[in-house]
Amino acid sequence: MSGAGVDVVVVGGRVAGASTALLLARAGLSVALLDRGRRGSDTLSTHALMRAGVLQLSRWGVLGDVVAAGTPAIRRTVFHHADGEDLAVTIRPRAGVDALYAPRRHVLDRLLVEAAEDAGVQVLHETTVTSLRHDPTGRVAGVVARTGSGVHVDLAARLTVGADGIRSRVAEQVGATTTWRGRTASAVLYRYVEDRGADAYEWTYGAGAAAGIIPTNAGASCLFVSTTPTRMRRLRRLGVDRAVSELLVAAGPAAVERAHELRPLSPVRGWAGVPGFVRRSWGPGWALVGDAGFFKDPITSHGMTDAMRDAELLARQVLAAHGGVAEDVALADYQRTRDRLSRDLVATTERVAAYDWDATGIRSLLHRLSAAMADEVEHLESLAPAGSAP
Repeated sequence: MSGAGVDVVVVGGRVAGASTALLLARAGLSVALLDRGRRGSDTLSTHALMRAGVLQLSRWGVLGDVVAAGTPAIRRTVFHHADGEDLAVTIRPRAGVDALYAPRRHVLDRLLVEAAEDAGVQVLHETTVTSLRHDPTGRVAGVVARTGSGVHVDLAARLTVGADGIRSRVAEQVGATTTWRGRTASAVLYRYVEDRGADAYEWTYGAGAAAGIIPTNAGASCLFVSTTPTRMRRLRRLGVDRAVSELLVAAGPAAVERAHELRPLSPVRGWAGVPGFVRRSWGPGWALVGDAGFFKDPITSHGMTDAMRDAELLARQVLAAHGGVAEDVALADYQRTRDRLSRDLVATTERVAAYDWDATGIRSLLHRLSAAMADEVEHLESLAPAGSAP
């Protein structure tokens, strides 16, 4: 495949990339979406969508498919604290959202890619970008890639969007600078457990550790424990099952009791932890979205919600540039808005991932997090969707 050209090529077909491609194609742009993974493959995820994420799926006409795939409705969020206080919060209807959802990634990513294809996006899975194309002025002008079967792909594009994750090849090749880097991180162990009928996110915060239970597809929940990377490395020397048990105890009796009644469905898997960062996310002919441009610790379970929010913010500004606004003005506005909406979420997540709070401290941080999420929903409610359901 050589010589073909599109308005936008998106590198990375997970939540951020598929959502961006979907919105741009629905607005009439020609879009190609490349992903190195297999179609419908799974990936590491917290699963939990917050209200802004569910709002986006609803606005885009994808939420019905998520529900039809058997994703359970989350009607409550339950918090357990080290001083014995438990708090159950009912999910109240707002902005057309009356429940939260936590789909497995092989469900959500596939549905977003299928919606993008229905909108006219050309999708290539098992295709790895090897380099970027440039025009004579040095502006990024598309990608060079290779399929799993060895076919060479040379794709010209007016704009190249990197949605290829923390270790973004696009960010590396354009030399995107890191404008902020965090100092804290969560190390996580998780497994899937049988938990039919569960309808609540459950979060437990204890002595330098946290635990959670997130209901997802097929009658399963994702059970996780988290702490600092240093503590996790020490505990993992005892074996992963022992590490999970020790961290459940540290998180608190509610976590121990709840986990005891759940039958494991998968082995224990882990995430060593990466400090958060913000990268400059635009330049001549390129932009970054999702974890490629902005990553924060997963302890606040906001990554997929961030990805869908930022896909819409970027799509709106790409369309503005396509309509005559200077590209640098439009893309700078994208990053400015993203960073403004993310500022309190990032700062609060950084503090939660320190694991140095007591019960009073974590309650205060969770209140700050809730306020930041409300601001995010309010902003999205004010926007006409960049791409609406057909």
